[in-house]
Amino acid sequence: MAAENKPLPMPSYVKFLFGGLSGMAATCVVQPMDLVKNRMQLSGVGGAAKEHKTSFHVIKSILKNEGITGMYSGLSAGLLRQATYTTTRLGVYSYLFEMATKDGHPPNFFMKAAIGMAAGMTGAFVGTPAEVSLIRMTADGRLPAAERRNYKNVFDAIMRMIREEGLFTLWRGAIPTMGRAMVVNAAQLASYSQAKQVLMSTGYFKENIVLHFWASMISGLVTTAASMPVDIAKTRLQNMKMIDGKPEYKGAIDVLSRVVKNEGIFSLWKGFTPYYARLGPHTVLTFIVLEKMNTMYRQLVMGDYSHRSSGL
Repeated sequence: MAAENKPLPMPSYVKFLFGGLSGMAATCVVQPMDLVKNRMQLSGVGGAAKEHKTSFHVIKSILKNEGITGMYSGLSAGLLRQATYTTTRLGVYSYLFEMATKDGHPPNFFMKAAIGMAAGMTGAFVGTPAEVSLIRMTADGRLPAAERRNYKNVFDAIMRMIREEGLFTLWRGAIPTMGRAMVVNAAQLASYSQAKQVLMSTGYFKENIVLHFWASMISGLVTTAASMPVDIAKTRLQNMKMIDGKPEYKGAIDVLSRVVKNEGIFSLWKGFTPYYARLGPHTVLTFIVLEKMNTMYRQLVMGDYSHRSSGL
């Protein structure tokens, strides 16, 4: 009977596929917030510290100058980023998780955190070319017409960067991108687990979509606060141009020190509202879609109607 109750394993390639698709579906909803976040983080570049005072000011400016479709600038890059980063991240996490599971016992909390950081770092490296393209495409609309790169889509952006600036430009800012991914994964894992535990201890919640929603939103708040300084360094490095043959910034530390010196310490959290407005719903939507696809696959393909947890 024990053998009959053992859940059937889902093929690894399906986990990779569903991970990427769930991230892409969520991106279609939250892309405007990613655009607003990037514009705010770049608003201090070139001495234009007061270019955008609030998220609403950014949105108003985009709608006025670029139209409603301007809110989805860089969508193709955002989708490619999910197809590369999220697919790799979730796939590697599942693979390492299974390797760390001994005699049916899952790894402990700290091992899960380590696995999450390793998966995030690997996914970030694979996804950096799409990340660089995304930053540049979402930033283009804030520049004067003569200075815009005018990439047609993410593939045009990648090919032009290779042709005009060299192959390694695709991995510009890879170190802070990987650092951010490690911070995000560690913070998400710890805070999501703790939030679920605290919420369930109140007696008002049980294991369902409502609990997952609020735990995700709390986790998103903690993750946003922890990762934003690294994110703003990544954003500015990936958008920088060469000035008299020299890069605008020497590295992530140079970005952070100059931001603090010229714009103030709190500028490290510039774009907090749109960042959180993107990260919270993106996390919720990703896992809701992923849970649904896992359930449908188990039922329609594997014939498993046992309503077991997917293990997320």
